[in-house]
Amino acid sequence: MHHDDLRPGALFNDEDSNTSANLPFEQVLATRLSRRSLLRGGAAATAAAGAALTGCATPMASGEGPAPVAKLGFQPVPHSLADSVIVPPGYTAQVIYALGDPLGADVPAFKNDGTDERWDLRAGDHHDGMEWFGLDAQGKPSDTFASRGLLAMNHEATTDEKRSSFFIHADGGTANLPRPGAEIDKELMIHGLSVVEIQRNPKGWSYQPASAFNRRVTTLSEAVITGPAAGSAHLVTPFSPGGTKARGTLNNCGAGRTPWGTYVSGEENWYGYFFRDAQDDTRRNDPQMTAALNRYGRKAGAASRHGWESGGTDDRYSRWNISATGASARDDWRNEFHTFGWVVELDPYSPNTLITKRTALGRFAHENVTFAKATAGEPVVAYMGCDARGEYIYKFVSSEKWDPADAHARNRLVAGDKYLDRGTLYVARFNADGSGDWLELSLKNPAVKDFKGFDFKNAADICVFTRLAADAAGATKMDRPEWAGVNPKNGEVYITLTNNSQRSSATVDAANPRAYTDMKGSKTQKGNVNGHIVRLAEARPADASFRWDIFLFASQADGDKTNVNLSNLTDENDLSSPDGLVFSKATGVCWIETDDGAYTDVTNCMLLAALPGKVGDGGARQVTSGDKTVTTQAGKPQTPATLRRFLVGPKGAEITGITETPDGRALFINIQHAGENTKMADVNDPDKYESQWPANAGYGAGKRPRSATIVITRNDGGVIGT
Repeated sequence: MHHDDLRPGALFNDEDSNTSANLPFEQVLATRLSRRSLLRGGAAATAAAGAALTGCATPMASGEGPAPVAKLGFQPVPHSLADSVIVPPGYTAQVIYALGDPLGADVPAFKNDGTDERWDLRAGDHHDGMEWFGLDAQGKPSDTFASRGLLAMNHEATTDEKRSSFFIHADGGTANLPRPGAEIDKELMIHGLSVVEIQRNPKGWSYQPASAFNRRVTTLSEAVITGPAAGSAHLVTPFSPGGTKARGTLNNCGAGRTPWGTYVSGEENWYGYFFRDAQDDTRRNDPQMTAALNRYGRKAGAASRHGWESGGTDDRYSRWNISATGASARDDWRNEFHTFGWVVELDPYSPNTLITKRTALGRFAHENVTFAKATAGEPVVAYMGCDARGEYIYKFVSSEKWDPADAHARNRLVAGDKYLDRGTLYVARFNADGSGDWLELSLKNPAVKDFKGFDFKNAADICVFTRLAADAAGATKMDRPEWAGVNPKNGEVYITLTNNSQRSSATVDAANPRAYTDMKGSKTQKGNVNGHIVRLAEARPADASFRWDIFLFASQADGDKTNVNLSNLTDENDLSSPDGLVFSKATGVCWIETDDGAYTDVTNCMLLAALPGKVGDGGARQVTSGDKTVTTQAGKPQTPATLRRFLVGPKGAEITGITETPDGRALFINIQHAGENTKMADVNDPDKYESQWPANAGYGAGKRPRSATIVITRNDGGVIGT
């Protein structure tokens, strides 16, 4: 979750470091076809839901809950360019937790004018992936109570321009280097994670500012490193000469919940926060390490995103300069870069425990982590995507077999040690006939062992430089793999592929079959402009093979139905740039969120509900891009009965992060970076803000836009979406 790579001025996903020669696996002949540019159309419309929340949630008995829905039961929301959250009639959206909200009884209320302090005890910025962790009436962990719980969530990044996180500074902050340490200190604190207690009462939901469970994890919080890379030379720093500890977590994007009841968070685009000087390659004199740094998007001399390294000699600033200037890694911060890019595990119920970085799951631009259903006597299996152009889809299979007693382990992080520190990491190869292979990333794989691009000597090397190992294995380059979700009905895995501005007719393949031209006003957009969603079916989650098809081709409704709008989308369900994806455990509905820059002249970003189907419910389909035609595997076409728009967000916002209560009667959504296209020079002129949400929805002080969590309920107290 982040700025979309088709958005003007985007900083996050401009990374394009995969220059490997991994080829598409389709083998069909290319033919010529003259193509016309797509035209945009459609008028924006808005609708709003009223009525206050009523009633009070109750515990849901074990085993209770609605069966998977056979049909969607709400009126589709139309396109909207309004600066508000639009939900269907009969539903209410309520803001409950926003940037700057206090997480302690003695923290002052948020003024939202850039003068606020105490950011280590306030909600961070850019709310992203999140999960629900229930509490019973006595404050004990519960899988069934639905009126009280904890939200664990990511704070991915910050709305910025010219380096400064300008909305949290009184005058917009400092763009030029060196930047003041006082500004950087705020920015270091608004990244990371938070845990916040929420409760439902007769007037609705609210967060509990003084809860003992409330917690912030920032870029300075101590972390434990475990798994194959722990203690390796790659992780030695002045902070941890033994390579077993790290400081903080950064650019946390998607999230997940483990079978043993902990929270896992993916560190995504951390690379842009670091700097290494123009002479660093020469000084290192290590071509292999230079190649590895470049492969992870950190070229010598490239500017960092915020200039944190310029704040002074204190190591909270100098650690962001990864130039090799000392005698060894114990004398400079050259390896600080390698302490990020991991899956982080946190126990929301234990606020005093350290976070853990699980290196066995590999190091790349992690989105979320989703787990297959845990089955007694079988390995624990997790699926992950690497979100950058031309990157890969991964799977981790634990060495230990699942013991159902661990679902309620006394020490949940010890259970994490058991299942996440030892296992096998795989990367996906998609074949043109609808089959696929999981390629092992270990020295047992000759392609990895004998790779000429990097000398892998041990498991730690593979964990730290996972992208290079995946290059070696021959994985399929995908169009920005983001969130993954597992269909609870049949175990199939869905992965969003948000878009790819670099996909071309020369590089299309069966799993990424579209490269087309699209117009946004007078602007020409090229590549896989709108993205798609692929799904995988395995006989058993631990298997080394799978079948696949494309569940959904995102497109505007008036797109060319021969080669672009292949899912037959209409005004009720068209979309662009699918990103977040989660299946409701209560209903089986597949919720799809968007992070779009291609269709935002017609509509703000959105949330849609889908009935998932199954792999193979469609058939083979030929798709032509330029002078090349490929055969892909397409799911059945969509209709408003199987896919419809549920929500449209405020101006400039991404819709991201989604979780629910166990009874399916409260749906929590994160609204990220509303008003992100506001200019730094206009920070003190609310009339020039792109958005004034959520202040214009009646939440909080000031008019500066804030990322925030909302809760959606049905006015009649029913299950969401049915």
